[in-house]
Amino acid sequence: MGLPALDDEPFIKGSPITYAKALKGNLLIVHGTGDDNVHYQGVEKLINELIKYNKHFTMMAYPNRSHSIYEGQGTSRHLRELLMRYLKENLLPGPINQ
Repeated sequence: MGLPALDDEPFIKGSPITYAKALKGNLLIVHGTGDDNVHYQGVEKLINELIKYNKHFTMMAYPNRSHSIYEGQGTSRHLRELLMRYLKENLLPGPINQ
């Protein structure tokens, strides 16, 4: 992608913040607060945009976990169960008829 100082367009196009206003459905944000690839401040900016446009979402922060969210006893199991529960509760079975 290069550097934002040289060309910020790919960063703007690749940011979920750019599309927050148009997001629909049951949104889930999962983030490791120690992630050095996607910094927590960026997630806070996304959350503020979602709030600005009254987009409802569920959020789970894993303290001091990296991008992979695997550190700490029980973390991997907790994350898997969180994702499975969320999918079961928020995805309807079968095809979507439009």
